[in-house]
Amino acid sequence: RRFWDEAKKIQIVAQTRVPGVSVSQVARRYDLNANLIFRWLRDPRYAVAQERTGDFLPVTITADLDLPPPLKPSRLPVPPPAEVRVEITTPSGCKVRVEGGLDVRGICELVRGLER
Repeated sequence: RRFWDEAKKIQIVAQTRVPGVSVSQVARRYDLNANLIFRWLRDPRYAVAQERTGDFLPVTITADLDLPPPLKPSRLPVPPPAEVRVEITTPSGCKVRVEGGLDVRGICELVRGLER
């Protein structure tokens, strides 16, 4: 079993953060199991100290009094139920024909009742 000191672990973890480099590539380079490197990646002791997520830009917020009023949400009309014709044959041989508006819950309950 090999021993990796903390400085080396930090160096290996830092190599996985380079864009375009995968953990498996780094693992092969050091003859390591990739799962071990993933464990080091989760450990805060081996996190790269200089890791930066992005730069901040200066922002100035000013009041603009010429804004239009906020939009009010409108409700879209609900379309009428679709006219359908469905014929269902259960495994036990019962046939159910449904015509008219589509009520999926009612159809499911009807078919379940026939199977009992």
